[in-house]
Amino acid sequence: MTDLILHKASLTASGAKLMIESASRFAVENGLKIAVVVVDREGALLALLRMDGVPAPITEFAIDKAYTAAVTGIATNDFFTHIDSSPSLRLGLMTRSRLLVWGGGVPARHEGQVVGGVGVSGGSEEQDIACAAHALETGGLV
Repeated sequence: MTDLILHKASLTASGAKLMIESASRFAVENGLKIAVVVVDREGALLALLRMDGVPAPITEFAIDKAYTAAVTGIATNDFFTHIDSSPSLRLGLMTRSRLLVWGGGVPARHEGQVVGGVGVSGGSEEQDIACAAHALETGGLV
């Protein structure tokens, strides 16, 4: 019977809160205004913070970055290279909503398994990536 049930680890709400707080501290320390999102392994929203003054579309980008990283297991800055390897893959995946290729979405891993994703938007691509990576490091989920 055990081969009929799949057990998959996923981020918790308390873990998501820790990562949101870490990312926002990192942003403040670096003079950034960001939106940061944490999703579970299936891309469902666990936590979101939109700092004061961040335009609403930036928040949507952060949501899509986190979703992309979680469901594909690939950092968003590497996702374009992955899909660009095949014309049919590129055409098929780029017509899907919520998949985003801009840097700032990073999968959260625990013991090699994707357990969620973090998405950051509002800075440069490099700043968004650094902020998301900082959030994962704080949670020990790199």
